[in-house]
Amino acid sequence: MKGSELLVRALENEGVKVVFGVPGEENLDLLEALSESDIRLVVTRHEQAAGFMAATYGRLTAKAGVCLATLGPGATNLLTAVAYANLGAMPMVALTGQKPIRSSKQGRFQILDVVDMMDPVTKSSRQLDGADLIGAAVREAFRAAQSERPGATHLELPEDIAAEDTAREPIAKSVSRRPLVEEKALQAGLRSLRESKHPLLILGAGANRKQACRNLTSFVEKSGIFFATTQMGKGVVSEDSPYYLGTCAWSSGDYIHQAIEEADTILLVGHDAVEKPPFFMKKEGRTIIHLNYVEAEVDPVYFPQVEMVGDIADAARRLTEGWTQATDWDNSHFLKIRQILDQDIEQYSARDDFPLHPGRVVSDLREKLAPHDIITLDNGLYKLWFARNYPALAPNTLLLDNALASMGAGLPSAIAAKMVHPERRVVAVCGDGGFMMSGAELETAHRLGLDLVVIVLRDDALGMIKAKQNDLGFRDYGLDFDNPDLVQYAQAFGARGVRIEATEQFAQHLDKAFEGGGIWLLDVPLSYDGTADPPI
Repeated sequence: MKGSELLVRALENEGVKVVFGVPGEENLDLLEALSESDIRLVVTRHEQAAGFMAATYGRLTAKAGVCLATLGPGATNLLTAVAYANLGAMPMVALTGQKPIRSSKQGRFQILDVVDMMDPVTKSSRQLDGADLIGAAVREAFRAAQSERPGATHLELPEDIAAEDTAREPIAKSVSRRPLVEEKALQAGLRSLRESKHPLLILGAGANRKQACRNLTSFVEKSGIFFATTQMGKGVVSEDSPYYLGTCAWSSGDYIHQAIEEADTILLVGHDAVEKPPFFMKKEGRTIIHLNYVEAEVDPVYFPQVEMVGDIADAARRLTEGWTQATDWDNSHFLKIRQILDQDIEQYSARDDFPLHPGRVVSDLREKLAPHDIITLDNGLYKLWFARNYPALAPNTLLLDNALASMGAGLPSAIAAKMVHPERRVVAVCGDGGFMMSGAELETAHRLGLDLVVIVLRDDALGMIKAKQNDLGFRDYGLDFDNPDLVQYAQAFGARGVRIEATEQFAQHLDKAFEGGGIWLLDVPLSYDGTADPPI
């Protein structure tokens, strides 16, 4: 068979069902091989969107999503999405084409060193420089992408290697198990929690694995420990729990930070350094327990006293089994914080301002969605309000990026989420700045026949930066823009467009969109006045 055919056979061997991409002429051999396979090719309108879709596919399935681009500009367009997956710990394999490496008739036309370009933003990046090497290279790319900590890998397939004959076969997938936490370390963690007065559990991005979520829920219920989450740890334990304190949305200054300041022992599960420095390390006399698949990277702001390194799900099960109820815990401060935060969120939920307040948008959406329905967020100030005020009732139901935090990801992520979970309602929430970076993917969603609701929060500006500009005393400059008629824009792509003209219309049109099916775009005027600082 050809090298391209072996590559497709290797993808099938890894269980790949879909490839997202924008092919070029350097990918034609690969396209031919894909056409004879059961793998679905989804052509997107931009390579970056293909990468966002593949990353979200990997995030939701724990199996590496696959994206495809050509050489040169196709590969550079893919680069941001590759970094998005790698920094956000989403398993993804990126494939790019290249001119023949053994002879060239076009000099250096479109040729960049894509392998070296991808290297700093991937777990591995390599050129396939012989057809016989493809099977092993694909197996290793998927193994690396899916192993803890997950991320992106990259393979470059030159035209002549794609056409080269080979008699090799795909490499069989290996069976591997994560190492378990040492018993002495586990007992040290249990002892620290039992001896504390104000213990707190904080759930980070690395805890967001199915079995880990179930076992951590059992630990919370048995121990009665209060917990908070990072933004990418939302939903690990259902946030309708009486022990949920809140999410670290703002960096400091919110009610949740008062609770963290009170804690004398913190069990930090799945901490990922991409989610900003853990500010709670600054307090003297506090014990930090690190539970993660990998060891802590010690730096001036993160230096745990106890490390439990190994499989989180197994460790959470053993913590639950080994738990004996502590009698000296004082949770009175946490209970007070929880009560105040609930009152605060309720107050913002009742706002009837127009343009809408972010707190009202969050509340109306939460009321309309079932526990396992999915919201995908683009990046803007509204993201902090969703992280803070939207109770995630199941894992991976509020998909936000607090790692690379790239604009333009909201709509492509929603498309991938709906493909993975067609039985669930999926809503993309985008600012007008981020939406216009990937709005052409409405055509992709329409072509795929998806039911999707896209909410564009419109303030005709780069709202988050403008709010900070004003709050920090800078002059109002350089951040405003005009938008097209978003209703007509949606209609041009075969979607239904609705302009919200009163606060109560938002919830009403959500009902119509969910009942009507197809793609709906809601143009929602939003005001960021007074919302840049923590709402405390």
